[in-house]
Amino acid sequence: MKKVNPLLIIILALGVFGIITTEMGIIGVLPQVTQKFNISTSQAGWLVSIFSLVVAISGPFLTLLASGINRKVILLTAVLIFAISNIVYAYTTQFDVMLVFRIIPAIFHPVFFSVALVTAAKLVPPEKSNNAVTKVFAGITVGFAFGVPLTSYLGENISLEAAFLFGAVVSMIAFVGILAWLPSMPVKEKMSYGKQLGILRNPQLWLNIVIVIFIFAAMFSVYSYFAEYLGQVTQMNGSWISIMLMAFGIIMIFGNFVFGSLLNKSITKTVSIFPLLFAVIYLLAYYLGSYFIPMVVIVFIWGAVHSGGLIVSQTWLTTETKEAPEFGNSLFVSFSNLGITVGASIGGWFISHLGIHQLIWSGIMFSLLAFLLIMIKLKISKSSERGRKGALN
Repeated sequence: MKKVNPLLIIILALGVFGIITTEMGIIGVLPQVTQKFNISTSQAGWLVSIFSLVVAISGPFLTLLASGINRKVILLTAVLIFAISNIVYAYTTQFDVMLVFRIIPAIFHPVFFSVALVTAAKLVPPEKSNNAVTKVFAGITVGFAFGVPLTSYLGENISLEAAFLFGAVVSMIAFVGILAWLPSMPVKEKMSYGKQLGILRNPQLWLNIVIVIFIFAAMFSVYSYFAEYLGQVTQMNGSWISIMLMAFGIIMIFGNFVFGSLLNKSITKTVSIFPLLFAVIYLLAYYLGSYFIPMVVIVFIWGAVHSGGLIVSQTWLTTETKEAPEFGNSLFVSFSNLGITVGASIGGWFISHLGIHQLIWSGIMFSLLAFLLIMIKLKISKSSERGRKGALN
């Protein structure tokens, strides 16, 4: 195998970091966006939900269609689109234009993510592929830990333009690195569309998909308005909100390892208890959200539990997609983003009709719905297992 520049894996992770910063960084600057365009918080929330909705709708299909295209071409096109979109965010004076340029990069989000993981695995010897994929995947967590709060900090202390140009610069660095160091990677073999789509005939997969949607709706119905909640309910200023966003993201790295360890011990128990943990965190945020110090403590716990939603949901969904793991991952990306869309939209409804403080109940509602469906899924699985054992006897 031709020796690969070790920085290339980091460049791919940087590309993922840029995508997450573009997708989620908007959360940290929603207050500034509402002021710039003179719109309501719920209207600004569409910048979060429309992005996720497009990812949800287009993800699996575009991943299938792109499965035969040179991977270098796909990666370069995606990061260039993200760079251009951030430049548009920085300078447009029309909210509708910004909304359109949330849609365009969202189309490329799942394709870049899935292709970047596959590319990382193929760039190194087989025994090092898992490590390479882990490093690229780390771009997500680092995006939450540093990309989102740094965007918030720049928006608060320099300008909204600087916040978005930061995302553009990150994507352009990734573009130059991929262009210079990634060799041409035409696809030589690919699984047939029919075989990949065949996993959709499994009804238990669809139950897992709905559970993932509810888990992500529980997570993002509240997190999408994180900055607004801390500003209006806890009365934090912009600098403190930026600190809380960074603390939230950093603790997510720790939480990711904690929930990964719990999943290794028992997937069923970890998945079952996760929605209940979220409901408890939200209850604490509701009753203690107006108190500064208690809310700071809650944010740390919240960040650790929030990170678990990513790995818990991905593990839960892919237990039913082992025959086509890459397509299964695209389903996870797609339907988790549908959950973000549902959550952000319902959260916006709660804010506009009931007020920012009552937003918390949207998260609790989705958490309990996810828990109920998990219990139903486990009961169905146990009944099926008993039926198989009975047939064998």
